[in-house]
Amino acid sequence: MTGFGRAVGEVEGLTVTVEMKSVNHRFSEISVRMSRQFLTIEDKIKKVISKSLHRGRIEVFISVEGDSLTDRTVRVDWSLLDQYMKALTDVKEKYSLSDTIKMDHLLKNEDVIHVEESANHSEHVEEKIIQVVQNATEQLVIMRNAEGEQLGKDLNIKLKQLLEHTEQLEQYAPSVVKHYHDKVHKRLQEFVSGTIDENRLIQEAAIFADKVDISEELIRIRSHIRQFSEALLQKGAVGRKLDFLVQELNREANTIGSKANDSEIAKIVVELKSIIEKLKEQVQNIE
Repeated sequence: MTGFGRAVGEVEGLTVTVEMKSVNHRFSEISVRMSRQFLTIEDKIKKVISKSLHRGRIEVFISVEGDSLTDRTVRVDWSLLDQYMKALTDVKEKYSLSDTIKMDHLLKNEDVIHVEESANHSEHVEEKIIQVVQNATEQLVIMRNAEGEQLGKDLNIKLKQLLEHTEQLEQYAPSVVKHYHDKVHKRLQEFVSGTIDENRLIQEAAIFADKVDISEELIRIRSHIRQFSEALLQKGAVGRKLDFLVQELNREANTIGSKANDSEIAKIVVELKSIIEKLKEQVQNIE
C-alpha cells in the first residue's frame, strides 16, 4: 500500500500543488494538510481519495500559491489613535516636554495600524483543488499497482511453497499411525513373554490415529490456499480478506502442530508457519 502521487494545476493566477504518500495501515486513514481557508472542502477531498484508495495511511499535502489568493487592507483604529494622541499631548504638557510628537510615535504600534488579510478565491479554485487531488490520486494508484504486480508474484511463490509442504504432510501423516503401531508392538514384546493381544493393540492404534488425524486441517489449508490465490486475481480491495485467510492458515498450522506426535511433522509445521508469517507481513502491503 505504499506509493506517492503528485499533481499540479493552475487557476485564476494561482498554482495548486498536491502531493500524496501512502504507507501500510490495517484500515483507511486520510490526513489532509492545507491552508485553513480551504478546510471547508476537506470532506470532499477525502471522498475523492477514498473512492480509489480503501486501505492505508494516506497523507495529503496541498499548497495554493499566488498573489491573488488573499486581499490585503490597511486598517487604522482611529478611536485608539485619538487616545494615543491625547495621552502623548497630556504627557508633554504635564512635564513641560519640548519634544515634537511625530508620526512614528503613533503609527509604530500594531494595535493602531495593521494589515488585514481576507481569503479571495472563487468556487473555480476549489474545483481545481479537487481536480488536482484526483490527478495526484491516480498517480499514486499507478505506483501502487506496479508494486502490487511484483508483490503478487512473490505471494504466489510463497503459496506454491505452502502447497508443497502441505503435500508433504499428506504423504507422511498416514505413516505416523503405523510407526506408533510398530512402536507399541515392540514395547509389548519387551514386557510380555506370551502372546500379544492384537485386538487390544489395534484398538490402541485406532485411538491414537483419531487423536493425530490431521486430514481435516490439511483439507482446510488447501481450501485457504485456493481462496487466497483466487483473491489475488480479483479487482478491488482484497487486503482484509487475505488478512482473514492468513489467520485461518495459521490456526490450522497450530492445530496440526498440537496434534503432531512426530518429529518429522513438527519440522514441516515449523516451515509452514514460517511461510505463513511471511505471507502475513506481505498482506499488510495489499489494499
